[in-house]
Amino acid sequence: MRAVGYRTPGPISRPDALEDIELPRPQAAGRDLLVEVRAISVNPVDTKVRNGMAPEGSGWRVLGWDVAGTVVETGPGVTLFKPGDAVYYAGDLTRQGANAEFHLVDERLVAPKPETLDWAQAAALPLTGLTAWEALFDRLDVGRPVPGADGLLILGGAGGVGSIAVQLARQLTDLTVIATASRPETREWVSSLGAHHVPDHSRPLAPQMAEAGLKAPGFVFSITHTDSHLPAIADLIAPQGRFALIDDPGAIDISPFKRKAVSIHWEYMFARSMFHTPDMERQGHILKELAGLVDSGIVQTTLTERFGGINAQNLMHAHRQIESGKVRGKIVLEGF
Repeated sequence: MRAVGYRTPGPISRPDALEDIELPRPQAAGRDLLVEVRAISVNPVDTKVRNGMAPEGSGWRVLGWDVAGTVVETGPGVTLFKPGDAVYYAGDLTRQGANAEFHLVDERLVAPKPETLDWAQAAALPLTGLTAWEALFDRLDVGRPVPGADGLLILGGAGGVGSIAVQLARQLTDLTVIATASRPETREWVSSLGAHHVPDHSRPLAPQMAEAGLKAPGFVFSITHTDSHLPAIADLIAPQGRFALIDDPGAIDISPFKRKAVSIHWEYMFARSMFHTPDMERQGHILKELAGLVDSGIVQTTLTERFGGINAQNLMHAHRQIESGKVRGKIVLEGF
């Protein structure tokens, strides 16, 4: 089967950073589905793995953890899907990714594809949708109010995760949604997704919040540059507030949060699949709920750019865009 992979981790500037390759077609076993990949989207995790994770032995490492495709084969333990089903999912970081014609995934991580979306639109949703949903509802528990506070501050509202988090918070909660963006086009995008207020995170946040008459947010969800925003977060968040982050800052000092009794949550979407937690099937349930919201017109896909077919050249272009830090929404590649 055709695939895209690498042998040696390193920067995207290397000519062999990603290569078009041929690999054996995998076979489904246990609770695995074999999925014919129709579309994939690219996430920051792809660039991080490519930069720093070597393949096992002398083999190839295949990236890609956002998939829409068709089930073509099932393992003997599968009970939830059958060949011919259209599905979408993010998968498991400990296994080969989906930048390939066929991909293996545990059925518990999978859900039926939203019926109203094409393959590319659906592929834009799983990883960011799961991350945003888990951060808001499983980690921050936004349905449980913080006394005296009614706001959610999302730092980095224009990227893939932020674009979903803004919609989920606006549509499924009564919170005042405050989501940051720094460029005119990203501010307009975040506002169009439902944010009540869109401050500029390249400028001090406290004066902008005060000018807008906003109270201290009970919840803060930091998606990017947490280390540089941490002092502002500690200053702004309400007493007994809850703070979640998803990026990879260096060592951070959380002592300023003690006096406000703030709880801190580090969301990692791959934790359930990586450790085969007893509740790993929750990811399939979340994606099913998300598909229902999409098909009901409540949530929209965050696809913003189609980069053509799934090949090394197009994927390298997508990785460069991701690493620029200026992507709005999601980049998707479709077909071989």
